Amino acid sequence: MIEEFDLPVDLASRRGTITLRGAEEGDLDAIVALLSDDPVSAGRGDVAASDDRPLYLRGLRRILAADGNDLLVVEREGRIVGTMQLTVVPGMARRGSTRLMIEAVRVAGAERSGGIGAAMMTWVTDVAAPAVGASLVQLTSDAARTEAHRFYTRLGFVDSHIGFKYPVSR
Repeated sequence: MIEEFDLPVDLASRRGTITLRGAEEGDLDAIVALLSDDPVSAGRGDVAASDDRPLYLRGLRRILAADGNDLLVVEREGRIVGTMQLTVVPGMARRGSTRLMIEAVRVAGAERSGGIGAAMMTWVTDVAAPAVGASLVQLTSDAARTEAHRFYTRLGFVDSHIGFKYPVSR
């Protein structure tokens, strides 16, 4: 899917220019660090344990190989400070509409409130969604992430649905 976007692209944030680009295998450790730099994710087991690295690498490879999926990273001053996964979901509802799903949005703790997340989301809604023909951008957010909910609402996202998850035993 990344070929549909003109990446890498420079975006403006309150702390200066950031670069949004496609993730590569060499970014794995930085991405995992972003996941573990979040109490909700850490509570689910994303603690950047070295024993889990093969599992994360498998996940990254599957995302990058799957049509309609991309993992993106944001760099500022040569460091990865953000990430998000985008998935195109073709559908029947809404007269056959295509949705663009955003998952695993993370900005490094020290970089939050600097406009990086807003720049990422604005790029998704203004550039990525039209590029893939999506009529709707959607995401889910853990109920515990009240600050994130305020952030998404401020950007124009509407909390219109209740989501459900079912844990499948391994």
